[in-house]
Amino acid sequence: MPDNANNSLASTNALHTSNAKHAANTQHTGNSHITAPDIHTAQSSALSDERARVQKYKIFIIGLPRTGTTSVSVALLEQGLKVAHMAFTKQAFMIADAVSDAPCFSDYQQLDLLFPEAKFVYLDRDINTWLPSMQMLLGKMAPHLDAKTGRFHPILKRSFRHTFAVDKVTNPADSEHLIACYQRHQHEVFAYFNGREDFISINVSQAGSLSQLLQFLGMEANAENSDVTLGLSEPLSFPKLNVGRNVASWGEYKHPNKVNTNSAGPQSRKFFDYTL
Repeated sequence: MPDNANNSLASTNALHTSNAKHAANTQHTGNSHITAPDIHTAQSSALSDERARVQKYKIFIIGLPRTGTTSVSVALLEQGLKVAHMAFTKQAFMIADAVSDAPCFSDYQQLDLLFPEAKFVYLDRDINTWLPSMQMLLGKMAPHLDAKTGRFHPILKRSFRHTFAVDKVTNPADSEHLIACYQRHQHEVFAYFNGREDFISINVSQAGSLSQLLQFLGMEANAENSDVTLGLSEPLSFPKLNVGRNVASWGEYKHPNKVNTNSAGPQSRKFFDYTL
């Protein structure tokens, strides 16, 4: 599968266009050498066709890795939603009610245009605890992110190149670099979604954060599953998963609502037709 498609995104309405331009033109700080996505270019008939076929209501978890994406994904599974923790095909996006992690944290502007009825959830985490966790993750992933020899999916590699510049810096796990990446991503997300009601920021470590998310989504807690995964206390909090050096909790978690990252559909395993 090609790393990028050949067509660029078209604007769908004045609000989204304005926010996209704002985020794309944001000045970057720190030592991060990353180019912001250019999504306000010429009209794309191919994208218009894509947008006409997508389901309207989706939930995209756009927090960075190690901010609680697994905990949120599992909690939404237990609430009865179909969830993909990472999605690399059109079909995975079509099947899933909610998608987290890659490519959502890098492609949220493009997904916003493709799914105009979607809701977006940013995950915040104290940067002093996020940093060592992200450094540990990058240490494990680094050999597999190489553009030519890495075994990871091209979409995953692209997301990490875009957000963490793993192909442009000598040491992607450098503390100063990662802090700049985190702050840049947060700043651009908040600038893009400024004033919008389809966006929320939560911290999964805070008590009651799950109840806060469910209220935002217009969902009532699934009491049948609460005693298994979510706890019986009110307000509800997220399950603590993928902590420490554990990076495989999602793969180990069994649930019928899990959506395969590489689900095949009418167009096989093709991804959406856009570029960053």
